[in-house]
Amino acid sequence: MNRKDEIKEAYKDLGKAHSFYDGMMTGTTVLGRAVVKTVWQMDKEDIMEYQAESFEAIPADFKGKLLEVPVGTGVLSMPVFRTLPEADITCLDYSPKMMEAAEKRAVDMNISNITFVQGDVGSLPFADGSFDIVLSLNGFHAFPDKEAAYKETFRVLKKGGIFCGCFYTEGSNLHTDRFIRSIYVKKGFFTPPFETVESLRKKLEGMYTKVKVNNVESIVTFQCIK
Repeated sequence: MNRKDEIKEAYKDLGKAHSFYDGMMTGTTVLGRAVVKTVWQMDKEDIMEYQAESFEAIPADFKGKLLEVPVGTGVLSMPVFRTLPEADITCLDYSPKMMEAAEKRAVDMNISNITFVQGDVGSLPFADGSFDIVLSLNGFHAFPDKEAAYKETFRVLKKGGIFCGCFYTEGSNLHTDRFIRSIYVKKGFFTPPFETVESLRKKLEGMYTKVKVNNVESIVTFQCIK
């Protein structure tokens, strides 16, 4: 079984969504699947594909230090973190409410090797080169200062470390782009400017030594080596 299939297997035991947000992120509820189809023009298999690609670069036997920013409710990461019992995991989020939900999920799933920190991705409270892996799932499209986020995630990553994750990029699905601009941006959920797949590839190639970028509709996945 390859790493992507292992990640998908971990998601089979995701459990019940705790909120509308969880259902929307995972496509595990009727309303969540309707939103995913309406906004992103994806089905549950598409969601599983981009999520698995986001984690694919993390080794199954990983024992180093990993930072996830932002952790959100932990609905995407905790099923995978449960398979990494020897890793030293730090989860950061700006929102105390989101982090509280993630902490509860970690307790419910008996994951004890995680530290939760409230903070800003634009000014991470960690020393240079603190982490072997930095994971960012669906965060960069919401960060108000994206350049600071790119610089900070790069700064706290060790040389030879892995930067991976996913987020929305414009230009791959015009239907989704219109929806994001007319609703998500106006409500303050997403913050422009947004990358395209090609602009992101160019940016990451200017920072990292090895870069893999892929997309499923409007969600781009990335795997980078510093």
